[in-house]
Amino acid sequence: MSLRVTLIQGGGVGLDQVPAVKRILQAAGVVIDWDEHFAGSASLERGGPPMPQAMLDSVRRNGLALKTKLLSLPPLSPPSEGGARGGTPAGNFNVQFRRELGLFASVRPLKNLRGLPARFDGVDMLIVREVTEDLYSAIEHEIVPGVVQSLKVVTERACRRFLKFAFELARTYGRKSICCVHKANILKLADGLMLDIFRDTAKGFPELQTRDLIVDNCCMQMVSRPQQFDVLVMGNLYGDLLSDLAAGVVGGISATAGINIGDGIRVYESFHGGTREAVGENRANVLPLLLPAIDMLAEMGQPDVAKRILAAVEKMLIARKALTPDLQGRATTTEMTDAILAAL
Repeated sequence: MSLRVTLIQGGGVGLDQVPAVKRILQAAGVVIDWDEHFAGSASLERGGPPMPQAMLDSVRRNGLALKTKLLSLPPLSPPSEGGARGGTPAGNFNVQFRRELGLFASVRPLKNLRGLPARFDGVDMLIVREVTEDLYSAIEHEIVPGVVQSLKVVTERACRRFLKFAFELARTYGRKSICCVHKANILKLADGLMLDIFRDTAKGFPELQTRDLIVDNCCMQMVSRPQQFDVLVMGNLYGDLLSDLAAGVVGGISATAGINIGDGIRVYESFHGGTREAVGENRANVLPLLLPAIDMLAEMGQPDVAKRILAAVEKMLIARKALTPDLQGRATTTEMTDAILAAL
């Protein structure tokens, strides 16, 4: 079976990761009809816009995409006339990408990989993050010189759509429990609204155990007993912080993947990336893009192939002979890829 997939190249280490992932998938017998596009800085460097219309149309048409991280521009631009700043955080093409396509939820599967050293064993959790509002609405203004106000936006409509998706996801994956992470003890209206809708939504899913945790308590428990967590749902800012904290718990960027969800759209992506100047050409770890590709195969009707590739990755990690510098090795991207192919 052939899949039609939009492949989005964001530049930097993605230039090394994409050909490596394509080699591995092809060797595993996966047939994909790639529709390839540049975006972000990679498109700008080629004289195009950061969000090419052809790329956005391709994602909408195919409903399925594999994406490297879109490298961002430097720091926030100065406030506009009148001291207001709003819309998309300046230069953050990943946020702009989500908004252009109406993506409303981000799913981060976080679990141990055999052969990858981690602080804890036996971790297998899903962090589900609302990605349309909260402080990431980036509505800010300077009231008077030296006094800045940032607005946290939470709406009933967005919360209901997001939480219904999260509960249905937990049910589909056969998960047992779901936890809402919040700060409703302080933000009684904003986080209180999400917590109320969480409790209301839970009534339609009686098979799932539910609880809620204040975000600071959740952080403490994440680094003391992460095995207790199954599915966690939260707003944009908390999700950004906790997903990276959980990545550190299970071994870093090599154990992470991401799935962004919209109406009729699923974007499997690497959440981590960097410039070739910082990492080195042909020195990129291939796993941050390979793992979402594996998840894509598993959910698109090819679970056996996904398991074979994952087993090859774990065999390579256990052997510890072809690890890139970020994994305390000396291998190139090509050598790591060759080792996965040999294991495959």
